[in-house]
Amino acid sequence: MATDLKTAALDYHALPKPGKIRVESTKPCATQQDLALAYTPGVAEPVRAIAADPEAAYRYTTKGNLVAVITDGTAVLGLGNVGALAGKPVMEGKAVLFKRFADIDVFDIEVDAKTPQEFINTVIAIAPTFGGINLEDIAAPACFEIEAALREKLDIPVFHDDQHGTATIIGAALLNALELQGKTIADARIVCLGAGAAGIASLNMLVELGVRRANILLVDRKGVIHSGRTDLNPQKRAFAVETPKRTLADAMQNADVFLGVSGPNLVTPDMLRSMAAKPVVFALANPDPEISPELAHAARADLIMATGRSDYPNQVNNVLGFPFIFRGALDVRARTIHQKMLIAAVHALAALARLPVPKEVLAAYNLTQLAFGRDYIIPKPLDPRLLATVPPAVARAAVEAGVARAPYPAHYPA
Repeated sequence: MATDLKTAALDYHALPKPGKIRVESTKPCATQQDLALAYTPGVAEPVRAIAADPEAAYRYTTKGNLVAVITDGTAVLGLGNVGALAGKPVMEGKAVLFKRFADIDVFDIEVDAKTPQEFINTVIAIAPTFGGINLEDIAAPACFEIEAALREKLDIPVFHDDQHGTATIIGAALLNALELQGKTIADARIVCLGAGAAGIASLNMLVELGVRRANILLVDRKGVIHSGRTDLNPQKRAFAVETPKRTLADAMQNADVFLGVSGPNLVTPDMLRSMAAKPVVFALANPDPEISPELAHAARADLIMATGRSDYPNQVNNVLGFPFIFRGALDVRARTIHQKMLIAAVHALAALARLPVPKEVLAAYNLTQLAFGRDYIIPKPLDPRLLATVPPAVARAAVEAGVARAPYPAHYPA
């Protein structure tokens, strides 16, 4: 494989067979009897059973372990509106992660929809196939409308990962970072740069975790979102505050936390120097953060830094969330993803980072030691304990919230 990233990535996706996923049979198909059971006439029996009781689909088909990863291609990575088909490699990649980390099967679906309603109608029409829907790379504000409509219409989990997956991991990492800095979430003054899906959902999560709305300044391309602005959608308007501050530089003064879900190189060292003592800086734009860790640490020796990249400490990565949230939801046949399920995932992730790190995790990352602290505020994606920790917390929360069709699984810890 070639050494430069572009060629290596294209070769990886093209060779030896195009794409990253395939469908495999789970049943033998070697004899005439096998064929008679797999298809006609034997297949008529589960058809009759499901027609009589739709819940039987969970027993006789893959529905209970099958998630649709669906996009319209309007907000793919940092590339923008590249169209549905161009988003397919990302959706296949998501399928790989679902399978690798939580043994969940996925069909990736790319919808060439001209309007949000057309997309909504398509998802509703195909939803009976699946145990859950993962919405992906859909631009704001349409993503809010789409998710709300689907959650109302469908009785299976609908989860926009760009919103709630991001929010869950940010919530867990921030709880730990604030603890290490000797600060409380109730008193933390937070600046969020980026008022799209990830930013809005993350702030909503942080409010659920105890952040006071009066302590939040949200900043978009036009500056601070304040009560005098008349150009705000409902999601932004919910975070409009009375303030004389108008620019990102104004907002950063005396802030305890910077949360960046925007674009590269938008934060300067001087902005960091203006923050309060012991700040927390989450510069999560990918692939290039709002400020590089090198510049950030040079400006402030007392900060805790996180990025979205794997080549720096404290990677805030959605793979810590969506496979395990869906695993827990599917295992109790949840009707929805309740906010209590996401909060349970937040606390499970935060708690796991405080535990001793096993040797297999150290080996996977070629490390000799790793412990809860400034450079380790969130678990590593290859930590095998995630599967034993997060899904049970999510499943228990689903049962307690009354959205589970099935009881808490017997194979989960008591």
